[in-house]
Amino acid sequence: MASCFGKIVVGTYVEIKRSDGRIHQAMVTSLNEDNESVTVEWIENGDTKGKEIDLESIFALNTDVAPDEEIAPSPETPPPPTPTCVKVNKIAKNRRTIAPTKNDAPSRDNRVIPTRARQPPPQQPEPAPPPPPPPSLQPTQLTQAQTQQQLLNESSHHPISRKESGQLSRRKSNCVKEVEKLQEKRERRRIQQQELREKRAQEVDTTIPNYEIMYMIRDFRASLDYRPLTTADLIEEHRICVCVRKRPLNKKELSMKDLDVITVPSKDVVMVHEPKQKVDLTRYLENQTFRFDYAFDDSTTNEMVYRFTARPLVETIFERGMATCFAYGQTGSGKTHTMGGDFSGKNQDCAKGVYALAARDVFLMLKKPNYKKLDLQVYATFFEIYSGKVFDLLNRKAKLRVLEDGKQQVQVVGLQEKDVKCTEEVLKLIEVGNSCRTSGQTSANAHSSRSHAVFQIILRRKGKMHGKFSLIDLAGNERGADTSSADRQTRLEGAEINKSLLALKECIRALGRNKPHTPFRASKLTQVLRDSFIGENSRTCMIATISPGMTSCENTLNTLRYANRVKELTVDANQAMDGGRPNINAVNQLELLDEDWLSISPQRDDLKLLCEQNEEEVSPQLFTFHEAVSQLVEMEEQVLEDHRAVFQESIRWLEDEKVLLEMTEEVDYDVELYATQLEQILDQKIEILTELRDKVKSFRSTLQEEEQASKQINPKRSRAL
Repeated sequence: MASCFGKIVVGTYVEIKRSDGRIHQAMVTSLNEDNESVTVEWIENGDTKGKEIDLESIFALNTDVAPDEEIAPSPETPPPPTPTCVKVNKIAKNRRTIAPTKNDAPSRDNRVIPTRARQPPPQQPEPAPPPPPPPSLQPTQLTQAQTQQQLLNESSHHPISRKESGQLSRRKSNCVKEVEKLQEKRERRRIQQQELREKRAQEVDTTIPNYEIMYMIRDFRASLDYRPLTTADLIEEHRICVCVRKRPLNKKELSMKDLDVITVPSKDVVMVHEPKQKVDLTRYLENQTFRFDYAFDDSTTNEMVYRFTARPLVETIFERGMATCFAYGQTGSGKTHTMGGDFSGKNQDCAKGVYALAARDVFLMLKKPNYKKLDLQVYATFFEIYSGKVFDLLNRKAKLRVLEDGKQQVQVVGLQEKDVKCTEEVLKLIEVGNSCRTSGQTSANAHSSRSHAVFQIILRRKGKMHGKFSLIDLAGNERGADTSSADRQTRLEGAEINKSLLALKECIRALGRNKPHTPFRASKLTQVLRDSFIGENSRTCMIATISPGMTSCENTLNTLRYANRVKELTVDANQAMDGGRPNINAVNQLELLDEDWLSISPQRDDLKLLCEQNEEEVSPQLFTFHEAVSQLVEMEEQVLEDHRAVFQESIRWLEDEKVLLEMTEEVDYDVELYATQLEQILDQKIEILTELRDKVKSFRSTLQEEEQASKQINPKRSRAL
């Protein structure tokens, strides 16, 4: 090793060359014999830096420390040992026969060394090599003489080497000492961390995929002060009330060993522990906090939720007002459970849902003296909105039409209102409606509601409406990527859900700010609920339901952000004063689209306004797609209406043709009259059927435009929905 590294030892300062060409001094901290290199360290800008450099680069800049291989041995240099001497050296080394210095006490193991070797004069020059032994000496005597001579040489040279090493150790700078301290601390920390990991591994089930995240969440929750919502808390009055309900982990999530990343520390705060990963693959938590009017944890019952959300709205409808309660959230987050009642398998207990609880309180309020004298009648309706179409759930799912009369009042033509006298009759209607509701299988829920279900309790006095309570179980807040599905029905379904949720948010915005115009025509949902968003005596409550699993973290955050935007719109007084100025950039982007359809119908005007106010969530491509879907739905209704008219007209044509044929059976019938009437019938057929054919062709073109528009949607922009 000495011949390889020359005069380089640990602590030596050498010149090094940096990658940028700079040359400066650095201290050698370790010698790497395996790859013939050294490790050096230096201080730069207060930080200790280091690198590994090969010996050739060191010797090129530091010739004074290079090994002296070309110089002949001097008389002071001991001769190279013979093989016999090497063997003797090993024996002596194994027996620890190292000569002490003059300040050291002689070792007990050095009793075989002669006295003159144990006390060498420190200032005497090194003795000359001994003369060769005479030939008469025996091999054993020769070996002993060489051994004594070798020991004498070691005793004369060893004190000098120890002295040099002492000088080197005294030359060790403070930088080296600090580096050594840092290394010791680093090693101690690594040992402690390893012990901590081993201890935790023994305490936790390592089969859990994210047990590290679980420990982080557990440690964070341990530092919180929990003050959950209780029945003793006061019920506050809100025109717009937004609350959040967390459900427990379901069987599927428990079987997957999913983690609960939602914490409800107080009555109005929800925290999301979102797992993140740094560039160096270190995992950490990003804790996001949301504040609402009320926050319900996973142990809260439906009765508790109803007490703080829908129950305060019951009195509103007795005061000639309009009340609305929405359940909003991801598919499988518990909306239908909250509104409809508890599930036991596929069976639902309707008596424990918000529908039934609200009906119970309505009949209790009717018995109060101040309301009993009004002689109010209670009616109930139950319908669903699926892909922009309305179906009556209490009339064998009959398709209904939504029209606007001359007084700009929205009428659902054909909707049946059932007269109810008690809560039990309401429960029967809810059971009938839930059994007819459209559902389908999704990735989140095997039995998922795919439509908006609207249950209304209507109070009438002498035939005129006195108040209305609308309870809506919204469809899942679908991702925008669903609108680019290959299946047209899935695209239309997802587009209608997204559009209705955006329109609902803007209608609540207008209600909270008392805007003069409410864009209720942008979707069928808000169009049907128009009377709930106008008037001073209108109140709204939104229950945002969220899933606690880590796999649903992104959808949960989207739900909370949506609910947070709805509530913050009524709090910000500055925005309430200016009325919410539209985004100029959004208007400019929308002007790039075709303008021939603008201002054609109020529905499209509201759709344009809706997209302008949500430019961050609705890209121009997605706006074009929504416009194509709206046009498609309108044309579909027109084609179906014309087809029914043609069918009815065809029946009349058949009767007229039958009369003509009977006339020809007479002996002397009027041939001229027969030909004239038949020609008139055929002309009518050709005219009406040609008009219907042209509409069908236009409808097919609209279908192709919708498909092309769906392919132009940017998935990244639409995911914000």
